[in-house]
Amino acid sequence: MSAMTVEKPEPTGPTDPPGTPAPPRPAGRGGRPGRTAALASHGVLTVASLIALFPIAWLFFLSLGPDKDDYLHPGRIWDKMTFDNYSFVLQHTNFFDWMRSSLIVSLGTTVIGVLVAATTGYAVSRMRFPGYRKFMWVLLVTQMFPIAVLIVPMYQILSDLQLIDNYLGLILVYCSTAVPYCAWLLKGYFDTIPFEIDEAGRVDGLTPFGTFARLILPLAKPGLAVAAFYSFITAFGEVAFASTFMLSDTKYTFAVGLQSFVSEHDAQRNLMAATAVLVAIPVSAFFYLVQKNLVAGLTAGGTKG
Repeated sequence: MSAMTVEKPEPTGPTDPPGTPAPPRPAGRGGRPGRTAALASHGVLTVASLIALFPIAWLFFLSLGPDKDDYLHPGRIWDKMTFDNYSFVLQHTNFFDWMRSSLIVSLGTTVIGVLVAATTGYAVSRMRFPGYRKFMWVLLVTQMFPIAVLIVPMYQILSDLQLIDNYLGLILVYCSTAVPYCAWLLKGYFDTIPFEIDEAGRVDGLTPFGTFARLILPLAKPGLAVAAFYSFITAFGEVAFASTFMLSDTKYTFAVGLQSFVSEHDAQRNLMAATAVLVAIPVSAFFYLVQKNLVAGLTAGGTKG
């Protein structure tokens, strides 16, 4: 009687060698680790958001108190909330003059500063002229001088040019602060744009400036948005230069106008709080206009030397 042999079926797919551990289950698909991590991250973000919003909410709450000493007893504000502080600021102060001055100086600094910084950053990124590396370091060194050291020589220069109590003089002073940083920022962003685009522009007969204006700038919108936002905030919230170089009450910026509510013997903190809330409106509007490009511009400039 012959022995019968049973053939084992051959495997139809790839098999792992013996002893290979099973692949782990992806986290987050019905597993507790993914859900716990998501809840923890949402909780941390919620707490961080509340911490960031609390000063703004507290400032708005104090602006509703009718008395200048209500900030000492904030619990009493609940029974006497009013918007009289806002109506007083809008009707009996130079609020709209301060707004006009702040917008003229801030927008002027933004336009001139970004234009100069963009051309500077592009030149250093694309052109290899003698001393181009040292030039960028010189721009960086200018950021090291404190404002107290710069006020006196700048005042003398503006006085010789008859630009004291003049919007143009203050814009030029702010550009001297904003341009070095923005040039470094935009130089790093221009480095991420391929050189082939410049070569294509030259093949099409464009001049270097034509290539810069028609091809490079449209691609650099995120970097330009960050530079514009930095220049705007630098000019909008600065106090030392504005209080020194602007002498007329009607030419004060918001930052200087807020100081008028505080004197040696008195402090109208309720009116200051209401003005501060109103001041935040144009800054928030400008941030809303450029916020789409801010994240991309902040991260792209650091990807390449």
